[in-house]
Amino acid sequence: MSSVQGKSLILSHAHKVAIKHSAGLARDLRVAFGGILTTQPSSSSNENFYCVGSDGEGVSTPSSSNSSSSSPVTKGNVTTTGTAGPSSTSVASSSWKATNSYSGQTFFNGWSFYTAADPTNGNVQYVDQGTAQSAGLIQINSNGNAVMRVETTPQVQTNRQSVRITTQATFDGGLVVMDAVHMPTGCGTWPAFWTNGPNWPAGGEIDIIEGVNNYTNNQATIHTNPGCILPSTTSTSLNMSGTLVASTDCSVVSTGNQGCGIRSNSSNSFGSGFNGIGGGVYAMLWDNSGIKVYFFPRGSIPSDISAGAPQPQNWPAPMANWPSTDCNPYQYFNTHSAIFDTTLCGDWASAVWSGTGVPGQSVSCAQQTGFSTCSAFVQASGGSFSEAYWEVSSVKIYQNTS
Repeated sequence: MSSVQGKSLILSHAHKVAIKHSAGLARDLRVAFGGILTTQPSSSSNENFYCVGSDGEGVSTPSSSNSSSSSPVTKGNVTTTGTAGPSSTSVASSSWKATNSYSGQTFFNGWSFYTAADPTNGNVQYVDQGTAQSAGLIQINSNGNAVMRVETTPQVQTNRQSVRITTQATFDGGLVVMDAVHMPTGCGTWPAFWTNGPNWPAGGEIDIIEGVNNYTNNQATIHTNPGCILPSTTSTSLNMSGTLVASTDCSVVSTGNQGCGIRSNSSNSFGSGFNGIGGGVYAMLWDNSGIKVYFFPRGSIPSDISAGAPQPQNWPAPMANWPSTDCNPYQYFNTHSAIFDTTLCGDWASAVWSGTGVPGQSVSCAQQTGFSTCSAFVQASGGSFSEAYWEVSSVKIYQNTS
């Protein structure tokens, strides 16, 4: 099938889903738009561009029977739940105070487990907390890190079990710091760590970590309502180390959902490259100046982050930067939750199954695996997903009290 035909089929499917879910389900618009492939008018496969894919559900993900049912309480401009991990004690020299901290044995407290069908059409079935625990898909390991796996049963008839979790806490602005030692990688995988608001895309979306298959360079993206524009295409002007992938227009409607994507120039920022160095820290800063994503490899993590007293004003240039010049971050983004997920195949990984040219993908997955389709590989090759897991040390959400 040609790329034009493939894109047409995806757009047709999205249109049908939009019609089906349009009645009173604004937050489910992401099902219609999620995962649509857009390509710059260029033959380079580096221009392929996707979003995470969501039902717009960043606030009220269906909870599993084992998830906490405590009611939300408001803390300033952060809405949290009584079950989130204890807030860390801030060092006096920092104006950033942790409002939510997830780590250790209580890491999964304060997260909801999503169990609906994957809105990006992946070959996964997201499961509730009890099922994930009994199937060995989640655990707190001997290092005190939270692990989230994909099912590795040798062969399955349809989809593999996987995990998608959403914080019950919501926030407007702030600093999200995530420390991980491993992320899912390998042909067929599509992992992401991101934040999302209600009534997508009105509440905005910030993809902090995202990629597919054997990619080694992270791609961070924002998706918004019309009107959010980047003031430049150059990394120097935007004061960032990454490279703009496609459009300066971040609007879902104007760009066919490609948004404003920025790719890291570091081959250890995603996938096997990230895992090979023991991971690192990703931080997303959302304040009056705009939205920024930082990556600090293991061994180069600022001491203020390790001390729980972040000083982002002293950090080097971010990997990605969307300044507030022509995109008010409090107009286009609101009431966000943080999300981890790992899907398999789906609209992105499937569409580039036979592709090469993106950093890390010098050989196509079709050639590497011997399977002509991603879904056939997923169903027949459980042992190939031994590296398809997150291992997360902590997630902390901070607010500036100055």
